[in-house]
Amino acid sequence: CGEWLEVLVDDRLPTINGKLAFLQAQNSNSFWPGLLEKAYAKLHGSYEALKYGTLLDGLADLTGGITESISIKTDGNILIRPPLLHSLLDTTSIVTCTVNNGTTTQIRNQTEALPNGVHVGINYRLCSLDKAETIMGDTVQLVRLRNPVSQTLNKSATFNGDWSSFSSSWERVTMNERNRLIEQLDVGEFWMSFFDMTQTFSHLECVHLDSDTARDEPQLSDKNRRWLMRLYQGAWKRGVTAGGCRNNPDSFHINPQLQLFLSEKEDVIVSVNQHSVLEPKVIGFTVYNLNNVQNINGCLSKNFFKKHKSLVNSQYTNSRQISHRCSLDPGRYLIMATTFEPAEEASFSVRVLGTTIRLSLLETQTMLLLDPFPLLNSNAKISMDSANNNVTAATSTAQYEPVFMQLADDQRTLNCFDLQELLEACLPNDYIRSCASLEVCRQVVCLMDKTNRGRINFNDFNKFMVNLKTWWGVFKMHTKEKSGILRAERFRDALYDVGFQLSTDILSILILRYMRRDGTLRLSDFISAILHLTMAFELFKAKDTNQDGVISMGMTEFIKSVFMC
Repeated sequence: CGEWLEVLVDDRLPTINGKLAFLQAQNSNSFWPGLLEKAYAKLHGSYEALKYGTLLDGLADLTGGITESISIKTDGNILIRPPLLHSLLDTTSIVTCTVNNGTTTQIRNQTEALPNGVHVGINYRLCSLDKAETIMGDTVQLVRLRNPVSQTLNKSATFNGDWSSFSSSWERVTMNERNRLIEQLDVGEFWMSFFDMTQTFSHLECVHLDSDTARDEPQLSDKNRRWLMRLYQGAWKRGVTAGGCRNNPDSFHINPQLQLFLSEKEDVIVSVNQHSVLEPKVIGFTVYNLNNVQNINGCLSKNFFKKHKSLVNSQYTNSRQISHRCSLDPGRYLIMATTFEPAEEASFSVRVLGTTIRLSLLETQTMLLLDPFPLLNSNAKISMDSANNNVTAATSTAQYEPVFMQLADDQRTLNCFDLQELLEACLPNDYIRSCASLEVCRQVVCLMDKTNRGRINFNDFNKFMVNLKTWWGVFKMHTKEKSGILRAERFRDALYDVGFQLSTDILSILILRYMRRDGTLRLSDFISAILHLTMAFELFKAKDTNQDGVISMGMTEFIKSVFMC
């Protein structure tokens, strides 16, 4: 979605008993519909994939526009007015009227027609609006419609209601007025009163084309108002950007955040498209007003969405596309495109149509907010409470020194294997001891050993134990529902509390490395990620002598740094 694709097909079409198996022209020998269908099926992978689509999906794919369905009436109340139709016709939009049963999958049957001759399931093109001046001095609002299949229908199947070619309604106007209106009609076109249109048709189905695409449509080339389209293509990734809808307050904020700017009041059309046809997700979007929010330097946090109400909420559906018309004042707005449930993965596109719009992605800048290994106070104390699975400051870390010295060499240092044995002896229970894997111990030694000897002293060990207390506290704070299991959707917030502010790209790599099959992380994964990040920041800081965020490294130095992380 968002780009034109060329599809090459041959003319070998599937048949059954000598007849086309799928799409075929009922009233002609036209061959092109079957070829177009084959190309469309190839685009989506198979003929079977087409059964999951709708008419609006097809229009969006074949025209490159954004489709919109507008209900004409509900519960007997008319929802549209002539000014709306004038507005639609004044833009680079193709507007049609249709009668359908309100479901997403329309059943086309050309033999089914209403008493006035209007066919069910056929899209009648809305061409223009006009007013007929009657002899009595009043006016009648008329709409000019075109039947796209008029040439394949017999005369008895054409429109025969009021203001049709042979209707007595024309007796209400002068001959000059009648001639003026009749002369506007082209082949397949007819006049209908606005009231009859609202009583006959159920929906307006529109295809909105941006200014570049509309140039190829002759009937739209002279429109006064041209749509400007802004596009964002992204993906919902588990643990990174798949936070689910507003019903999930703890993860909603991790969804991609798009900032929309408007310089004047206007109606904008927001469309979210999911790229998967065979495994569609339930999707939708939410819009927030940012006009009263100051100093937006990155992605908005969880607290923003807990304190602010949404301005626009679309429907959530498993269709390929969900679009919504929003009437917005000048200013800044936030668009959040989401799946209904968190942790659902899919690629998607967001397209916004307007005349004075700008669209940008809010992204968090990677930086170190707090030192994950702060300098220790000489009186620092630590102990592990195995009964409560907790870490408390109670007795001196000197209690671990005898065990340390038993394992240490003549220089009173340990390697990673000794450190693993020491942690297994010192940590209070199996769960906390799970973070004492050999991989974690290697990371601790690499991080704290400044001499490249692969060994650490007791002060290094003491520093690690004190910080382990802090990290364990953060981990527990983000695993309240299920102790010991961190949902991937909360990984970013947990790292933020430790001191790491990460961009989406870096978080994606960490998730790939540390997230388990069930979409969670354990304490050992969390500790390893912290050590990994700490080493990366330390290496960069050491090389960034100018403190300008840019370093220069040779190949050997780069490879060495990669293995150290």
